[in-house]
Amino acid sequence: MRARDLGIVIGSMTPGPRNAITDVEGVRVGMTTLIEGDDVRTGVTVILLPEVPLFAGFHSLNGNGEMTGSHWIRESGMLTTPIAITNTHSVGVVHDALIAAHPTEPDEWSLPVVAETWDGLLNDINGFHVKPEHVFAALESATDGAVPEGNVGGGTGMTCHEFKGGTGTASRVLPEADGGYTVGVLVQANHGWRHRLSIEGVPVGREIPPERIPVPRPARRPPGAGSIIGIVATDAPLLPGQCDRLAQRVGLGVARTGGTGENSSGDIFLAFATGNRGLAGAGRLAALEMLRNEHITALFFAVIEATEEAIVNALVAAETMTGRGGATAYRLEPELLVEVMRRGRASTSNEAFSA
Repeated sequence: MRARDLGIVIGSMTPGPRNAITDVEGVRVGMTTLIEGDDVRTGVTVILLPEVPLFAGFHSLNGNGEMTGSHWIRESGMLTTPIAITNTHSVGVVHDALIAAHPTEPDEWSLPVVAETWDGLLNDINGFHVKPEHVFAALESATDGAVPEGNVGGGTGMTCHEFKGGTGTASRVLPEADGGYTVGVLVQANHGWRHRLSIEGVPVGREIPPERIPVPRPARRPPGAGSIIGIVATDAPLLPGQCDRLAQRVGLGVARTGGTGENSSGDIFLAFATGNRGLAGAGRLAALEMLRNEHITALFFAVIEATEEAIVNALVAAETMTGRGGATAYRLEPELLVEVMRRGRASTSNEAFSA
């Protein structure tokens, strides 16, 4: 189930055919989901590029988190490896597995990009259950088709705005007058306070108190402590500085749903552009195209809308999950969400008419 299945349409732009990051040609996503016994609720998500390197950019809204390889992206403007997202304490093993999966020559090096969010509420995070073979399986399973959402991949054990969260994705296709470019976003959503959750301007979190859907129990962290990773892909011909600017706009999509980049949250975003290829050629010079900055604003809107919808998709797709020590994160019930949205929209319309 996704937001649009419930009649929740985010923004005004048109999604791609899959409404996913894989709408950007050549981008593939793979996952391994680990649900075992009472305590294992984790996994890994990988995003494969059509080729490397590609121009890329990076932004940290709040840096209580990790994305390896980001210093080299900032320095060189290049993304040189696949991207993986997992839990906080599995960054090392996933990093090593990506290198093993793409071995280099003895005099070469690799700086894989691995990002994380903390799933220790539901998952035995210190059990180190993600192994190299799980990364290899995610790489093998990667496709350019529909992307699973909710309790899958790296998002398996995550919570969002004190509901069950996880993996979500969405896309937007610009009108031909704006270039016809595609923008896709994938998030691993593990952030936010319930009372701040807003969808299309409706204060959903305030309308669904714990009496109707309980907050995760037992709570092992203060409300609002968490993180969100956002990955943006586009086929527009952008340079690294422009990719930085797209990555920044993920934060505005997070804010539209009520995220604020709290002190204890790792809100870290990466954007890459496939519009310039052949950057690894042997020649001294590379022929490039660049979208003029005067025409980039439509891409900003696309990132913001796709980010907001990806977060909502993660919430809608997620299922109630019980994990370590009996801790339970409850789903945002679709029927209740529809009720709240309908009531909120009617209230907004009446207020506008009265004004």
